[in-house]
Amino acid sequence: MSTIAPTRHHAVIDGLDAGRRLDAEGARVLLDSHDVVAVAAAARRARDRVTNPGEVTFVIDRNVNYTNFCVTDCDFCAFYRHPRDPGGYVLGKPVIFRKIEETLALGGTALLMQGGHHPNLRIEWYEDLFRDIKARYPIHLHALSPSEVLHIAHYSRLDLGDTLGRLIRAGLDSIPGGGAEILVDRVRDVIAPRKTMTAEWIGVMREAHLRGLPTSATMMYGTIDTVDDRVEHLRVLRDLQDETGGFRAFACWSYQPGGGSARGDDHLGLTAADYLMMNAVARLYLDNIPHIQSSWVTQGLRIGMLALEAGCDDMGSIMIEENVVRAAGTQFTLDTPRMVEAIEATGRRAVQRDTLYRVVRRF
Repeated sequence: MSTIAPTRHHAVIDGLDAGRRLDAEGARVLLDSHDVVAVAAAARRARDRVTNPGEVTFVIDRNVNYTNFCVTDCDFCAFYRHPRDPGGYVLGKPVIFRKIEETLALGGTALLMQGGHHPNLRIEWYEDLFRDIKARYPIHLHALSPSEVLHIAHYSRLDLGDTLGRLIRAGLDSIPGGGAEILVDRVRDVIAPRKTMTAEWIGVMREAHLRGLPTSATMMYGTIDTVDDRVEHLRVLRDLQDETGGFRAFACWSYQPGGGSARGDDHLGLTAADYLMMNAVARLYLDNIPHIQSSWVTQGLRIGMLALEAGCDDMGSIMIEENVVRAAGTQFTLDTPRMVEAIEATGRRAVQRDTLYRVVRRF
């Protein structure tokens, strides 16, 4: 009786189910297979082995963009303004405090604070703001992407260690993974040449982890990047996580072409199927990062829910406020009841968590 040899991607999946670690070549095989059903099922099995298969978590926080002035000129960004441009702003404390109070009133636990690279904001501005926030409100400060941290260090004439130490003492609790885009310098040289390069982004995250500061990791794909670039991005993240263990979660999303000048096409990975495939391969490759977030904010709720069948265990934030993706023309919003309803529609229980993935309440 003859047997049919498994296809390459099924052979990779069989190895994963047997406990083999996914390597770069295997990740490329999975991505090139375009077999979303099989790869997503493998990712779901992997997810169920490391998180509660009957629950999906989410957080209530607010993304406050404290300034849109920026000097890095990223090719894909529709949000930033040059200094002196009309429409530019720096939020004052009363505005930020009001946003925090609204967040707490809605049951929120964290302030996600990111902004442009403002040439006139030194570290003292951030220290003063963080200390005042912590003195007034019981809220987690998940703030400042690695590129912002390096920008603050450069303009304040400090080294990275001193900058992070001062920010932590002022109240910084964790660092978001923004500004990663694709961690391949060939890509970064084109879409964000004045932003951090790969080694710099990783360097901030390594220093944060060594200081006990947890962080998250992200990927924005679909500009000029290739499948090999995306796999390299995952490799860089996994290597650092093997070293430090400081990443709490990973999220990816496709480039939103509504406002920036970078261009991506469907073959570069801007379809819903490719998004689900990218999430699934991320779950399988990033076996040392416990949580994979669904990016419903960029992809829409229906695709965000499908991502739960492709390895994601977390729906991210209800996004009380979001401005960067909105500036590119993508607008999806949820409140807590609708988030709970969406999770329950997948047959799972909704669990509100905090930024560090501690349970706040189960619904």
